[in-house]
Amino acid sequence: MEYCTFTEPQQGFSYADQLAFAQATERGGFDGFFRSDHYMRMGPGDPLPGPTDAWTTLAGLARETSRIRLGTLVSAATHRVPAILAIQVAEVDAMSNGRVELGLGTGWFEAEHRAYGIPFPQRRFDIFEEQLEVVTGLWATPVGETYSFAGEHYVLTDAPALPKPRQAQVPIIVGGGGPKRTPAIAARFATEFNIGFQPESVIAEKFATVRAACERIGRDPDTLKLSVALPTLAGGSETDLVRRAAAVGSDLAEFRGETNICGGPDEIADKVQRLAALGADRIYFQLMDLRDAEQVDYLGAEVLPGLPR
Repeated sequence: MEYCTFTEPQQGFSYADQLAFAQATERGGFDGFFRSDHYMRMGPGDPLPGPTDAWTTLAGLARETSRIRLGTLVSAATHRVPAILAIQVAEVDAMSNGRVELGLGTGWFEAEHRAYGIPFPQRRFDIFEEQLEVVTGLWATPVGETYSFAGEHYVLTDAPALPKPRQAQVPIIVGGGGPKRTPAIAARFATEFNIGFQPESVIAEKFATVRAACERIGRDPDTLKLSVALPTLAGGSETDLVRRAAAVGSDLAEFRGETNICGGPDEIADKVQRLAALGADRIYFQLMDLRDAEQVDYLGAEVLPGLPR
């Protein structure tokens, strides 16, 4: 089992906040730090200091951490053309000495696209699939050869297909709850399938669906890592939990339930063990308050030692 922190910096956090959080993640013994890829706050609240770009941020963190995996959960296919994305990810992979993972999805936040003048097409799954073809095709092209692609949405002619990532294969994360296309795309392109913000019954169903999609194309389902991302509140007392819930605009009683991760070491261990029994190989603890690095320290010191590895 692997354990990562997962953050939403568009909710009002700076690069400095993210740096402190990522360094706490590394110090605490986690396997990775992942962030969303959004340019606008969701819901009410203070948006200052404003958005940070996911891959610009990860480039900085690549130089200021040394061990943890770094990536997006997930980048929006609508935000960048695929050839530029391939270059960005390869460069950050080199800057991190081979620690990058690319999470990619269709993009969904229409208001964000309107606000920043980003096109929001209806056929985003087609764009998403072509982006995965282009990114993986560019990386797989041998040095000295060129890459061409003629799709409905993207056309590349004799691309140099450089630079190459440091890793022989950058892990690709595909996630979502779609019943047909998402599992099929994950089976074809992904090294990891992620499902987020769902109760355990739905997680079990989605894991079974994507494993069946692998079998349909002759892929061994065991070669696909399965992961879960869930909102998390951790603390050694009810007082700590109430305070942390309030800091992210939540009520502790409402936060507790079947879906989220909440409590101290024993409660969190019970939840993680149930997720592992469903087939999860990696857990993303979604922590919404990036100014509360002490919560990361608590998870690392008091919770991680009791979790299955």
